[in-house]
Amino acid sequence: MDLRKLKTLIELVETSGIAELEIQEGEERVRITRALSSSQHAGNLPASGFAAAAPQPAAIPGASAERSAPPPPASEGHVVKSPMVGTFYRSASPGAKPFVEIGDTVQKGDALCIIEAMKLMNEIEADTAGTIKAILGENGQPIEFGQPLFLIATADT
Repeated sequence: MDLRKLKTLIELVETSGIAELEIQEGEERVRITRALSSSQHAGNLPASGFAAAAPQPAAIPGASAERSAPPPPASEGHVVKSPMVGTFYRSASPGAKPFVEIGDTVQKGDALCIIEAMKLMNEIEADTAGTIKAILGENGQPIEFGQPLFLIATADT
């Protein structure tokens, strides 16, 4: 399932009144669940508000959400967040030059990184033009849905 289709499904759940959506295409299956408000029974849903249920990498002992860096303030620039759970890679292959470095100028649609999810390599593109101010993901490390990956200084900031 491609990234655009996942984004569309997440937006559908976000804007509609449904709490959960499950789609299966061939061998791929995705379940998107919306977190309920505090007045409703929330069960075990993540604090991020959404969860895409799929085979995920095993948890790393000692790793926790509290340990990850807090997202940078929006006033510092545009934050590019992960659209999925997976493994973050800065380059197309081991030993290859990274897609971007701090200080590089990017245009909307330029490749920033790759996220490997379910043995599929998903290229993440810049959704705005600007200069890479910070790279928040670590090469080869697991990332979560919604985790900040890049900070792009735009003309507005």
